[in-house]
Amino acid sequence: MNGKDLFDDSQPDGPGGTSRSQPLATRMRPVSVEEFAGQEHLVGEGKLLRRMIESGRIGSMIFYGPPSSGKTTLAHVISREIDADFVILNAVLDGVKEFREVVRQAGEQRKLYHKKTILFVDEIHRWNKAQQDALLPHIESGLITLIGATTLNPFYSLVGPLLSRCQLFELHPFGADDIRLLLKRALRDKERGLGSYAVTVTDEAIDYFTEYSGGDIRHALNALEMAVLTSPVNEEGLRRVDVDVARESIQKRYLRYDRTGDEHYHYASAMIKSLRGSDPDAALYWLTAMLEGGEDPHFIFRRLLIFASEDVGLADPHALAVVNSAHDAFEKCGMPEGFYFLSHACLHLALAPKSNSTGAIFAVARGHREQGTKPVPDHLRDKTANTKKARYLDADNASDDYKYPHDYPGHWVEQQYLPDRLKSARWYRPGDQGLEAKRWERLRRIRETETRGGEKGSQKSLEQHPQKSGDDHGSKGE
Repeated sequence: MNGKDLFDDSQPDGPGGTSRSQPLATRMRPVSVEEFAGQEHLVGEGKLLRRMIESGRIGSMIFYGPPSSGKTTLAHVISREIDADFVILNAVLDGVKEFREVVRQAGEQRKLYHKKTILFVDEIHRWNKAQQDALLPHIESGLITLIGATTLNPFYSLVGPLLSRCQLFELHPFGADDIRLLLKRALRDKERGLGSYAVTVTDEAIDYFTEYSGGDIRHALNALEMAVLTSPVNEEGLRRVDVDVARESIQKRYLRYDRTGDEHYHYASAMIKSLRGSDPDAALYWLTAMLEGGEDPHFIFRRLLIFASEDVGLADPHALAVVNSAHDAFEKCGMPEGFYFLSHACLHLALAPKSNSTGAIFAVARGHREQGTKPVPDHLRDKTANTKKARYLDADNASDDYKYPHDYPGHWVEQQYLPDRLKSARWYRPGDQGLEAKRWERLRRIRETETRGGEKGSQKSLEQHPQKSGDDHGSKGE
């Protein structure tokens, strides 16, 4: 049975349930699973969804994927293959009131005709939690079989109880071969497509439509239709569409990017991974892809700031200042000059040596949560903090066992700073790149020298630093 909108009385007037006034992309929707192109991982021979459709055993399911990946088309294919009452709701326009009417009619269909009802909810992520929850008892009872379509990640946009009752199917953007196939099919089809026109389209034009559609079949088909309908008839009675006409029909390459959708995070992840891999070209590519898609430059700068500390860190401590300064300059100058500052920050991070040692703080925090915080060792305590005690204690001798590092060679002395039970703990793992490697090597050499020198070396160093007992070291008691 053909799909219907419960609240739309208009009937299609063309072959295959289409109207000639509809866009080409709508008219060319497949009417059977054999006609469906693309998504081979779902509808290819032997795949689960294909088996479900062919057997007529359809359970509740969620289709999720980018726009124009075939979610609605698959639902319509199912409506033609399954002996059930097929009802369509759009979550943008319809709510609980309309859903209750669907439930009422579904009850009548089951009682009078022993017929199932399949409810297709387009853009189901638009329904709030209460609206999604309203579906649950009717799915549970089997009164309604739900097919939901969403462009967002269902694990973030749909409630858990609904997900647990549905099979999830992820759709991908159409591949280039699939788009070429569908464009050529539209040119041949005389009933729904452009086959009734005397038109010739060059292979270069087909390739251009394919490349610039960005995997969006709707965009490609509608651009092809515009090119054909606006091309004049030549002396031979033909409409000719070459690559120049194709360029005019798609003024700008389609970017599959949504600042609020999954692509937002995919592109940002690609940029960060390119920076981490020290690939400046790839990092700039994904950064500009986000900008071309309308991304907020401040979001990009925030990600770069995080990267400067998380992934460059102490290998190049100046990287954080560079990104911060670039962000300040961007605020003062705006666009288009702001491209320079974004590029400056991005390239600096891509070329910088890398270290993730700053992540040590998370390991330390985990230790506090799991083992609790141990007492401060006596020689590290600030015994002058209490003013009453300060009246009776000499501030300079508040911690008798504390060794003041500035009084020793290299401004370092071997001393325990962790509680006894954690004295051997090591969370920080120094990187081996850039300034961090040099500074850690310096500390390592100092530690080795002092350990070999022992107490004799320490006493000698004290004699060479008579300022130990001076008043200019007031911070020693802290």
